[in-house]
Amino acid sequence: MAQPSIFEQILDPANRADPYPLFAELRRTPVARQANGSYVVSTYDEIVALLHDPRASSDPRSHPELAGGLPVPEEGLPGLPLPFIQLEPPDHDRLRELATRPFGPPCTRARIDGMRPWLAEVATGLIDDFAGGNRVDVVDGVAYPLPVTAICRLLGVLREDQPRFHHWAAAITASADPSTGAFAERQRRQAQVNAELGQYLDGLAEAHAHQPGHDLISGLLTDTGAHTPMSRGDVLSTAALLLVAGHETTVNLIANGMLTLLRHPGVLDRLRHEPDLITPLVEELLRYEPPVQMLTGRSALADIDIAGPTIPQGSPLTLMLAAGNRDPHRFADPDRFAPDRTDNQHLGFGGGIHYCFGAPLARVEEQVALPELARRLVNPRLVTDPPPYRPNQVLRGPRHLLVEFDTLATATDEERADASRERVMRR
Repeated sequence: MAQPSIFEQILDPANRADPYPLFAELRRTPVARQANGSYVVSTYDEIVALLHDPRASSDPRSHPELAGGLPVPEEGLPGLPLPFIQLEPPDHDRLRELATRPFGPPCTRARIDGMRPWLAEVATGLIDDFAGGNRVDVVDGVAYPLPVTAICRLLGVLREDQPRFHHWAAAITASADPSTGAFAERQRRQAQVNAELGQYLDGLAEAHAHQPGHDLISGLLTDTGAHTPMSRGDVLSTAALLLVAGHETTVNLIANGMLTLLRHPGVLDRLRHEPDLITPLVEELLRYEPPVQMLTGRSALADIDIAGPTIPQGSPLTLMLAAGNRDPHRFADPDRFAPDRTDNQHLGFGGGIHYCFGAPLARVEEQVALPELARRLVNPRLVTDPPPYRPNQVLRGPRHLLVEFDTLATATDEERADASRERVMRR
């Protein structure tokens, strides 16, 4: 049996806990052709070049042969167009502009930043639920429920319907996990969940069209700027994109962040006493332990000359963001976690025209969750290191993150009152 390639070893779930030595090996060949004809790109400069190269397409319809014999996706949820993140200009640019205006920076800065106090209330309430014990799973207790609750609020989902969104987010994540069953069965489950989600979002959009609120769906349906209106189908695809792409990445970002802090207790202590540290700390976490390890599903629309070899037209491309984030030619001492790092142009959110749409929300959620966990958990320590990881090849993070602590620091009276009001409203 042939020795597995470095890239194949990276894909092996057995190496999920610490893939970084393999990334270092991979960077020795910046652009590596694989046995299946695909090209894996692992060095910072080359990844950045391809992120900004219009010949590196994200549209799955560009090259049907990349589907591996499966039907080429012509739609996202059943009956809906592909989300704009999978399109190329001019359609991508038009739809992204429409989606950005009511979502956040630079057009509507107050929406995401204005969620900070509310997110702090939710985080306080979640951590209050740890009281009475001395062990908690940070993933199930905070990292998972916080992002879903935030997305539901952003989309204008009724509070009584939020448990359904929790179910759909978990089911969609499980359908992409090879450890949860055979491919055909996972596809069947995903189709069922997609149909349920699409039907629900359509009803939600219908209600908001008749009675608009201050939520994102209402904003997309009522925007009167240039290139408007966004079609109903594109509104629903954008809402589904936020649920699926914006949820799992932030779960891993929070879990990876807390894991890293527990492994660096000096930084954890600094965060308790230096609130302003959180901003550069989150950027360093996005470089050091990014939730998105690689970008797949891209293909070369033409021959591309880069770092020596020519990538032939039609070749599948995999951009190894996590490897680029530890490239010593771009970052000094790249394997060191350094929250005071300057010039930190990481690849944690990708780059180019497909830069992560949900990045502003993910940053705020992380900036709220980590300081609250650091402040409230007294003497926290890992139960298992490394923790069990999800086998997902693209989105890397612990499935569980068990933490023991001596006691739970009390919230301030104001925090407790806000959290109590939020729990009542959630009911």
